[in-house]
This record gives sequence, C-alpha cells and structure tokens, in this order.
Amino acid sequence: MMLSDREIKQYVEKYKMIEPFEDIRLIKLDKQISWGVSSYGYDLRLSNEFLVPKEDLSIVVDPKNFDISKFEKIKADNYTIEPNNFVLAKSLEYFRIPRDILVVVFGKSTYARCGLIVNITPLEPEWEGYITIAIINPLNHKIKIYANEGIAQAVFLKAENLCDVSYKDKQGKYQAQKDITPAR
Repeated sequence: MMLSDREIKQYVEKYKMIEPFEDIRLIKLDKQISWGVSSYGYDLRLSNEFLVPKEDLSIVVDPKNFDISKFEKIKADNYTIEPNNFVLAKSLEYFRIPRDILVVVFGKSTYARCGLIVNITPLEPEWEGYITIAIINPLNHKIKIYANEGIAQAVFLKAENLCDVSYKDKQGKYQAQKDITPAR
C-alpha cells in the first residue's frame, strides 16, 4: 500500500519522518522547481552542498576504496554538472523511516526532461539521515542544478507485516548520516 498525502502527514507528526516538512501541497514559486507533499509522495529538496570530482582523468572511483581526496566539497546556490560527469549531494530534509515503511525515490520530471539522472537507493525500514544523492549528467552538454529546490520524489510503501530485520537492526553503515556520504 502506498501512503497518501494525509497518511504522510500523520507519519511525519508521529515519527518526525521528514524534517523540515512542507505541508503545503507542492510549493511552486516563480521559476523554482517544486517541493513538498504531493498526492502520494513527497518532493524533497537539494541542499546547497555538493561533492564534486576534481578534474583529473586518472581518477578511478572505486566503491571499495573511495578516495575522498579526489573530490572537492562545494557550497553553492546552484551547480553546473559537466558533460559525462556526476556530483554527489544531499537532501535538505532529514528522514526517519518507520519500521513498516520502505521508501523509493525517483528523480523529478523537470530534470529528467533535461537528460539528468538522479540516483537514490531505497530508504529501508528504520533508516535515518540526510539522503546522499548521485546526480549524473550522461549527456554531451552541461546541466545546471539548483539548491533549496525540488530534486526527487519519495514514494512511501507501507508493509502489511513488519520485517524481521530492519536497517537499524543490522546496524547499516549509512545510518544517521549527517553529511554527503561516499561509498564505504
């Protein structure tokens, strides 16, 4: 079962599931990419922190041996991703996922129509933290992204039966992340 806007609000009140939470249905300001609760989801925002690979063609991004020294942390209101490159970022919102919920996150259509790929793995039951977001530009032209505006939509799936082992139970390595967290 998928949570409706009403149920998402109830979970936010009971579990502080999303902080800060925008109760107004999809905030749309002039020339900004929308965010906030939607009919069956929540459009989360991009923070103003980006982890950017340094310009070095010899860099090998290895998930088993992630070399953070090959990346630069940038704070900005927007960032332009070079062609055939990516950036790591984080959500503006902090999430606390209840034990009976699994969250699947999809990139917003505004960015998809520009060719941008937003990659976020599922948020498992009892995971919490800021979401680390991989933003990929697979094209041959630059793409601009904007902090403090919508980047992706979270869809909340409610289980009929509780899982035996949650992310918290197995002491997952990305639990309660506060910063952009590279592969560990």
